[in-house]
Amino acid sequence: MTKRRRRFKQTQSLEIRLAAEAERLREKAKTAPPGAKREELVRKARQFEQGLHMSEWLRMPELQSPK
Repeated sequence: MTKRRRRFKQTQSLEIRLAAEAERLREKAKTAPPGAKREELVRKARQFEQGLHMSEWLRMPELQSPK
């Protein structure tokens, strides 16, 4: 028996979802007590922000192939 892929139609762009998740993690980190858990939340938020910047960078018109 083969596994079927679960496909979802995304209603928001990748950039919007990355920014929202980074903001959610930063807000959660603000309320977390100092320690390893808080540092983990901040690190994950930073990773989402870096992903957002990479996605925006890759979509720049200067990087598109000539048509």
